[in-house]
Amino acid sequence: MGEQTLFPAIRKADDDVIIAANGTRCRHQIKDGTQRTALHTVSILRQALLFK
Repeated sequence: MGEQTLFPAIRKADDDVIIAANGTRCRHQIKDGTQRTALHTVSILRQALLFK
């Protein structure tokens, strides 16, 4: 399923693009399918607040 649109889009994205996925299984599938790390939205917001 991920190979239809999501994984190709992630592979095309620049390395500095942050990939967001709220579900644990979604993050695991993205990692397994693309070798890219997806972060939970709360983690992204936390980083933004800490590294302002």
